[in-house]
Amino acid sequence: MSRERPEWWFRLALVIKGADGGVQLLGALVLVAVPPALIGGVANAVITRDLLGDHNGTLAHRLSEAAAEFADGGTRTFAIWYLLLHGIVKLGLVAALSRRVAGAFPVAVVVMVAFVVYEAVRAARTGSVGLAVLAALDVVVIGLVWREFTKLRREQRTAVQR
Repeated sequence: MSRERPEWWFRLALVIKGADGGVQLLGALVLVAVPPALIGGVANAVITRDLLGDHNGTLAHRLSEAAAEFADGGTRTFAIWYLLLHGIVKLGLVAALSRRVAGAFPVAVVVMVAFVVYEAVRAARTGSVGLAVLAALDVVVIGLVWREFTKLRREQRTAVQR
């Protein structure tokens, strides 16, 4: 059972990463379809209905700034491309890893390390606890991917020696 447990965690990580990639891809498509004015309108409705507390408070001010920055085009374009590419890369890697394509494992590790570095830097800049937690979880997934890769290489060497 102890030998099967890490593989179970690896499979679970693939399912979660695949779902995350699918949500990111869907998010990019939604952002393409939703006009920026609608996003600003939703933010304004949240603020004016005091759903974040005082409409002159910090949260309301930050939401208003974020909606305005998003509507300017540059942030929206970045978000669309980021989500689109991130989702496609994740889905591709999940498909290759689930099929145990040996060459995908090192690529997945390099890509995920890049994601972790980005998440950690962004978390440090923004003070985001959520991004720090995601980075830590990605480090665990990197370990699982690497462990599965070493297991696959060992199986391939054993098969060649027979």
